[in-house]
Amino acid sequence: MASSTPPHPSEPQSFTPMDKEMLDIGGTCQYLTCDNYDFLPFRCESCRGRFCQDHRTEAGHKCAHAGEWARRKAQQQANKSPLGQKPTINTATQCSHPQCKTFIDTLNSVGVVCSTCNRKYCLKHRIPEDHDCSKITPVAARQTSTAVRQTDKARAALGRLKLWGKEKQAAVLPKPKPSSAASRVIALNQLKRTAKGDNKIPQDKRLYLHVEAEANTTTSKLPKGEFWYSKAWSVGRLLDDAARGLQVQNVNNRGGGEEERLRVFHVEGGRLLEFGEKVEDVLAQGNTIVLLRGVGPVSVEA
Repeated sequence: MASSTPPHPSEPQSFTPMDKEMLDIGGTCQYLTCDNYDFLPFRCESCRGRFCQDHRTEAGHKCAHAGEWARRKAQQQANKSPLGQKPTINTATQCSHPQCKTFIDTLNSVGVVCSTCNRKYCLKHRIPEDHDCSKITPVAARQTSTAVRQTDKARAALGRLKLWGKEKQAAVLPKPKPSSAASRVIALNQLKRTAKGDNKIPQDKRLYLHVEAEANTTTSKLPKGEFWYSKAWSVGRLLDDAARGLQVQNVNNRGGGEEERLRVFHVEGGRLLEFGEKVEDVLAQGNTIVLLRGVGPVSVEA
């Protein structure tokens, strides 16, 4: 029987000796063309077969599952806890002390949570006096206070919008008197003479509106004006054009929070209009709209 060169002991192998399991009985090599009986056979860790020394490698017995043992080993290494690896900025947490760069939650350094400020520190800075705990705002308290301020701001804006809207409706809505229809026609004709807009919009597609900028929430060079817009536009496009007409800063397309977003309030309808609504479906000739900032996507009861 031909002999093979023994592998270097430090190299990983796809086979293991079966001396502990078959010391007394041995076994026959399972390679198709080999019937050699070996008292110390080897087991292939890929196909789990039993082979003699000449056929112990995957190449030696043409293993049908070649590489399976290596894939299992790689998976086991990948599933190991990060604590067993060298800590880095991506795999470990640093001490919360601003001047400390110690990695915590590793095998060599545990992390300790301060019950007062709710931050995690290394052993050196775990005591409140060592990280100036009295001068630090607790994490939970800071989050709670921010949430409360945002909620209060939203409620105040909504209350202001409701009150302002009711007062505005009382001043703008037509008075129920016999001449009210004729007065509205005269007012609309006057609006058409003074309004400005895109001359490319056909006459029969124009919607004439009074536009104002609410002084408490917006800053505009022109507080009010008369304009015409296309009936086929969306409310969002109308808002963009109205903001340019009154020279109001519009950052709606830049992202950010609701506190900086402009909204369109329909006076006659008593509600905020959604950006995707069609102009001709929600507005009528001679209506009044108001640009407000930071009031949120909410409906207002009349």
